Amino acid sequence: MTKLTDKVVWITGASSGIGEGIVKNLAVRNVKMIISSRREEALLEVANACAEEARKNIKILPLDLGQPDTLDQKVQDAESLFGRVDVVIHSGGISQRSKILDTNIDVYRRLMEIDYFSTVILTKALLPGMISRGGGHIVPITSLTGIFGSPWRSGYAAAKHALHGFYDSLRAELYDENIKVTIIAPGFVKTNVSVNSLDSAGNKINEMDDAQSKGMSADQCAAKIVKAIEANRLEEVMGGKEVLGVYIKRFFPSIFANIIRKAKVR
Repeated sequence: MTKLTDKVVWITGASSGIGEGIVKNLAVRNVKMIISSRREEALLEVANACAEEARKNIKILPLDLGQPDTLDQKVQDAESLFGRVDVVIHSGGISQRSKILDTNIDVYRRLMEIDYFSTVILTKALLPGMISRGGGHIVPITSLTGIFGSPWRSGYAAAKHALHGFYDSLRAELYDENIKVTIIAPGFVKTNVSVNSLDSAGNKINEMDDAQSKGMSADQCAAKIVKAIEANRLEEVMGGKEVLGVYIKRFFPSIFANIIRKAKVR
């Protein structure tokens, strides 16, 4: 077990959704947090919603995952706030809702830049410090679509699949350096991820998927994530009946192919 008490935890995408839920969950513990997203005002609201004692242990670091040239410096800034980063939870990202034939290639590039490359850049910049201090814990929040693709999410699924490949490799390479990796793959969570999703031209959808609206709450998801981190799980899938897709695809791929092409995913 790895208790997060007294650890320094950096959370990206912390201004809303799952990231905000994780901040609320950790605020009731003695955890030092660095919270990041593009919207500084929203981060202040998240911090101010925590108890006064918890707020003393929260530092705000605005961060835009779409600006890769700034990320190495952001890691230096993060490490300077408490002197180290013990755990990073990569919760920031963006999704997509569009058909392959209609989707502009620039949308795919943006998805890969924000959901994949930015996460890799931050991780690589954090690793030297973690290794020098005897270890660290990296927690990429991907998606069930990082395990199986579904209609309307081709670019999102591709980026999330890439994360699984990268972090499985990282875990194997850096095991002897005490670098732990917990890959989190949620199903439907009731957040604004679908509202903020990109359409075929790269514009926001501005509407919530029906399936998303019926998903687990961000607070429930956050509690499961923290539990998985503390248990040093290698990978944790969570959600409702959609989680069954992982096992159907693994053992009955032909049946899964029939199911997924007819599934109501919007």
